[in-house]
Amino acid sequence: MNRYPIWKYTVIVIALVVGFLYTLPNFFGEAPAVQVSSAKVTVKVDSSTKSRVEEILKSAGISADFVALDATSVKARFGDTETQLKAKDAIQKALIPEPANAGYVVALNLLSRSPTWLTSLHAFPMYLGLDLRGGVHFMLQVDMQAALAKKAESLSGDIRTSLREKNVRHSGISRNGQTIEVRFRDMATLSSAKSLILDLFTDLQTVEAPDGTEFKLTASIKPEAARRVQDQSLKQNITTLHNRINELGVAEPVIQQQGLDRIVVQLPGVQDTAKAKDILGRTATLEVRMVDESSEARAAEGGAAAVPFGSERYLERNSQPVIVKKQVILTGENLTDAQPGFDSQTQEAVVNLTLDAKGARIFRDVTRESVGKRMAILLFEKGKGEVVTAPVIRSEIGGGRVQISGRMTSMEANDTALLLRAGSLAAPMEIIEETTIGPSLGAENIAKGFNSVTYGFAAVAVFMCVYYVLFGMFSSISLAVNLLLLVAVLSMLQATLTLPGMAAMALVLGMAIDSNVLINERVREELRNGASAQAAINAGYDRAWATILDSNVTTLIAGLALLAFGSGPVRGFAVVHCLGILTSMFSGVFFSRGLVNLWYGRKNRLKSLSIGTVWRPEAETPAAPK
Repeated sequence: MNRYPIWKYTVIVIALVVGFLYTLPNFFGEAPAVQVSSAKVTVKVDSSTKSRVEEILKSAGISADFVALDATSVKARFGDTETQLKAKDAIQKALIPEPANAGYVVALNLLSRSPTWLTSLHAFPMYLGLDLRGGVHFMLQVDMQAALAKKAESLSGDIRTSLREKNVRHSGISRNGQTIEVRFRDMATLSSAKSLILDLFTDLQTVEAPDGTEFKLTASIKPEAARRVQDQSLKQNITTLHNRINELGVAEPVIQQQGLDRIVVQLPGVQDTAKAKDILGRTATLEVRMVDESSEARAAEGGAAAVPFGSERYLERNSQPVIVKKQVILTGENLTDAQPGFDSQTQEAVVNLTLDAKGARIFRDVTRESVGKRMAILLFEKGKGEVVTAPVIRSEIGGGRVQISGRMTSMEANDTALLLRAGSLAAPMEIIEETTIGPSLGAENIAKGFNSVTYGFAAVAVFMCVYYVLFGMFSSISLAVNLLLLVAVLSMLQATLTLPGMAAMALVLGMAIDSNVLINERVREELRNGASAQAAINAGYDRAWATILDSNVTTLIAGLALLAFGSGPVRGFAVVHCLGILTSMFSGVFFSRGLVNLWYGRKNRLKSLSIGTVWRPEAETPAAPK
């Protein structure tokens, strides 16, 4: 009746072993570390960078616990903060001789102290949020007026192209803030241009007025279109920040919108505010320009003459100078995708670009008019431009699909595609609020959260052992297993634990014990009704299951609602809350019954249960005869 088959005990043992292994990394804590990342997307961090960091530390007489290379950075872990700071200064001095032209970002960080044998099993600690781990918090204000002005500039170029294609003559097109002004010599031409603009550019509204001897048509962005531009600019900035920060390997960054024009950025583990600002400022702008191939430009490339008027001098990745024209043909806004590949005929490594409709139209016109000429793709970071590639246009390119080639290796093609995909900011931003949370404050928050969970568990365990005796001890062990499994699942999912998440853990303890209270009281009720000890155990677990399931499902629904509609700390609370409900159903019913069956199941002549006082109603005394 009350005996588990072997496979059920096997499931319990496996759950305990897995839970212990994946919970263990969380007890080793974190150690100070130095992280070396690329400050430019053209600078690679690879095994040679790792070897260089090791040599720098060795020459400086600094001992590191280990130096590791991951996908985007080199991380060196140290025993104490003093050694960490010395290592940072030594690495920074060696890798960045010119701070104005830094090729690397050397930042302070925190790394887990987990032993390598646990890491080899892919057992990692939970990510800790900003409030527990420390780090930096920024509030960024997006310049929406600049985004609208940028959109107006783009529309003015489109209007100029459309009027030229339809042979509509004008006296000049200029942008005045967020409006576009087009001048005409007669009213008839203005009317035809107005019809064309309203037909092709539905986001614009126009106003016509005389302007001296001419007529002026003023086009402005409609309010609903302006709101759409602002929303798209905010989303593009968030995406660009995600791309940049994720490439730097910051663990679980938080980048989310707040209000209509603000972005919140949280970088846990990063202690250097200046370096964090540097990370946020590393947003590249992509531009496509034509190469100036005049004789004056050729002479300027060699340094024998000045750069011609209307052109600029930039360096290629191999430090070869290139003179390009100032006129921008396309920007990163017109690029939708960039993927590495191979040419089907020559088998050379290439980069395949996909342009949007507007970019495809412009690119088709430019390439048709510039066959045999060179086109340069430039990447601007921190105001400094670099020529990624400058291929020769072989033929007209239409359809929005462009192929870049030119003696590239597969690795260079991958790198170039990554540069082009990284994107640019749709609108400038400025930091209006910044907060640094030190690791000592994070450690204090961890201690307080850990104490709250520990004291809550101890109080519940003491009450259960006093009130339900041995069954209370079974319940307390089940509660500990629930906490073990919850932490293990969070670690396996690599979830981010915050203070609200620790509050959810404390709440889960109180809710999880409710299942055992229901079971224990049901067993007591069966004993009061005269059932035998074994029958009372069996009936208690079976009849309490429906109630336990109902209560947990309804609570889970509320948790899923918080998860779906909440944000930030609310979602952190909801994740732990929902996972805690699932683990409590396993530990409170399946595991606790396994303990009871293991202790009582093989006792055939069981007379009593250690479940506390079973109150029986006193028998009614018969009334005395008169």
